[in-house]
Amino acid sequence: MNLSGLFAALPDTLRDELFECYKRITQNYAEHRWEPAELNGGKLCEVVYSIVNGVLIGNFPTTASKPRNMVSACQALERIPEDTSRIGDRSLRILIPRLLPYLYEIRNNRGVGHVGAEVNPNHADAEAVMSLASWIMAELIRIFHNVSLTEAQAEVDALVERRHPLVWEIDGTKRVLNPKMRKADQALVLLYSSKNWVDVDNLCNWIEYSNPSAFKSQVLKPLHEERLIEYQTDSHRSRITPKGVMHTEESLLS
Repeated sequence: MNLSGLFAALPDTLRDELFECYKRITQNYAEHRWEPAELNGGKLCEVVYSIVNGVLIGNFPTTASKPRNMVSACQALERIPEDTSRIGDRSLRILIPRLLPYLYEIRNNRGVGHVGAEVNPNHADAEAVMSLASWIMAELIRIFHNVSLTEAQAEVDALVERRHPLVWEIDGTKRVLNPKMRKADQALVLLYSSKNWVDVDNLCNWIEYSNPSAFKSQVLKPLHEERLIEYQTDSHRSRITPKGVMHTEESLLS
């Protein structure tokens, strides 16, 4: 699926708000900035509510707006009559509207949007926000584009690059800010931070590997054999695999 074609039925400004909120959640979560990650979870609720309400009443707003009372507004969506011909009808009327107040509550009453709350912004709450935001995005893609949830989640994963303070980017060049890290591990971290295929020559230059042929045979090929990356010799490009993502998160970035 072409990412530029996602949510083409939405007004451009509403679509941009949706993407921006989700990207900010993922970026702040990756950088362990719990408070802004949770705060943007609240903003995502307002955008998603505007989209879901627009689908159900047949008229999208140009931009998102905050309902006067999120809980009451979501309960009102549940009272809209069932339409079995509408793709994702129950998810739009019931499931998503029941998740939004929970997500919104974290923003309002867990030390994020106001002072003096019982709980300060923390990893556990940010984890909940990240998981819910990802699921909601995938469900909206599934509904809007009539694809499987697995396909929809793949599109969500492609929306944003995985960010980590260990990776620095400037003018199209990426660097791992730990020069003592093994070259193979640097390759994994750099591929982890890239949402698409990476040209092998670029990857070699980013790591500053002096011998491109040796880089391919001694670094990329073993990583491919371990199924940590997919290395395509014909197209000279590489991409991290789900196994590689898990290894990188658990062993290199933890």
